[in-house]
Amino acid sequence: MRYSLRYNALMTPGYTVPAVTRLFRWLGRPVFRLLFHTLCQVRLQGMENIPAQGPYLVAINHVSLYEPPFVLAFWPRPLEAAGAVEIWSRKGQALLARLYGGIQVHRGEYDRQLIDQMLAAVDAGYPLLIAPEGGRTHSIAMRQALPGIAYIIHKAGLPVVPAGILGTTDDLFPRIKASYLRRGPRPRLELRVGRPILLPPVAGHGERRRQALQTNVDCIMAHIGALLPSEYHGFYASQVAALLPEVDL
Repeated sequence: MRYSLRYNALMTPGYTVPAVTRLFRWLGRPVFRLLFHTLCQVRLQGMENIPAQGPYLVAINHVSLYEPPFVLAFWPRPLEAAGAVEIWSRKGQALLARLYGGIQVHRGEYDRQLIDQMLAAVDAGYPLLIAPEGGRTHSIAMRQALPGIAYIIHKAGLPVVPAGILGTTDDLFPRIKASYLRRGPRPRLELRVGRPILLPPVAGHGERRRQALQTNVDCIMAHIGALLPSEYHGFYASQVAALLPEVDL
């Protein structure tokens, strides 16, 4: 499937990935794939839906701290990632965040520099990982996403690849430990990738514009929900139910 991307002819050097970061990704992603395969039963579905080249956005459900490394490890191309600024100072995560690199998000604040960085990343041809819910939910039931991410998508004019993730609950590590102590089955992790979607342009001003952005991000979440079991649908249960008869996975 081909797309007419607004930024295809506008590749600029405004966003670059340092050589040490590229090296870590080249060496580290296979290590993390091996780690996940060793500790868990990993299942990948719909990988053929991922664009082979060009910039796009990957939107995921975000239950715990495990989804980003899981997706970053198994995605065919290294993804740029946007994450809460706290990750870069959080024990256990800070080192990996610094080595892998990423775009730091100040949650709850309007950050023009953040917007510029995210647009520069896709402008330079990199695919970008986003979590429209705005942070970890600590529950498998999806909550309503924030409209701000739809603004990035609107400005970029790029397709969004929905990806649903199962099994990455907060208790994943205790479940792994229990499976080895009891010699039981390893926890199952799944990455389900849907076909890219293109959102309608956002028009209007003020509240009308905000509602259009919310509608677009809700559409993304419904497509993620369509990839997941019903217990994951949460806030989007009715939209997923309406979407399922027509969604093209």
